[in-house]
Amino acid sequence: MVELSGGLLPLGRKLRQRRLELGLTLKQVAQGAGLSVGFISQIERGIATPSLSSLVSVARVLGSDIGEFLSQPKVEVPITRRNERPKYSIHGNPLSYERLSASFPGTVLRSVIIHEPPGHRSEPISHEGEELFYVLDGAITVEVDGERTVLEAGDSLHFPSTKIHSSWNHSTRPATILWVGTMDVFGDDPGEEQRVESGARHRSDNNMSNG
Repeated sequence: MVELSGGLLPLGRKLRQRRLELGLTLKQVAQGAGLSVGFISQIERGIATPSLSSLVSVARVLGSDIGEFLSQPKVEVPITRRNERPKYSIHGNPLSYERLSASFPGTVLRSVIIHEPPGHRSEPISHEGEELFYVLDGAITVEVDGERTVLEAGDSLHFPSTKIHSSWNHSTRPATILWVGTMDVFGDDPGEEQRVESGARHRSDNNMSNG
C-alpha cells in the first residue's frame, strides 16, 4: 500500500497554515466542512487524521484543491483491473482506498473501495450530495442522523450526505466497502475548484470587513 501526501509539510501543519492565511477561525472551518471544532483542532495538531471525504470538505472551506494535500491515482479509462489498482491512504489514517471511477467531462459519480480495519471509527460529518455504502466483506455500523444500521456482506445503505453520518467497524475483522457518491473526492472537477476559490475569497473578505 502507498501512503500519499501532497507535499513535505505534515498535513495538519499545512491545513493550519492555509487557514491562518485566510484569517479563518477553527469554528468557521468546522462549520463550513460539516465537522466538529474539536476534530479540526485535532487534525491541525496531528492528533487525528481525516478520512478522504473530510479532507475534501476541509480543503474546500480553505479554498484549496484536494491535490494540494493528497496525491491520488488518476483513472482516465473506464475499466480498472483488480490486480492493477494501487491501494493508497492518507498518511496516519488506517483506512486505505482503491479508486474505481474514471475522470471525464460531466462525471457525476465517484467511487472507491474502502478497506477498514477492526475498531476504526470515522468522524461524524455532513456535506452536499448523496452516497451509497455496499459491504463487500466483513461488517460495519453506519449512523445517519442518529439512526444506527448494521451492514454485513451484501447489504447496502443509500442516503443524503446532508445528514450527519459516520461509520465504524464494530467487528474483529477487516471490512471492505464499496463507496459511491456525488462528492468530488478526487478534485477532478475544475469548475468546482473555481467555485471553492471564489467562496474562500468571499469568506476572507467578510473576515476582514468584520475585523
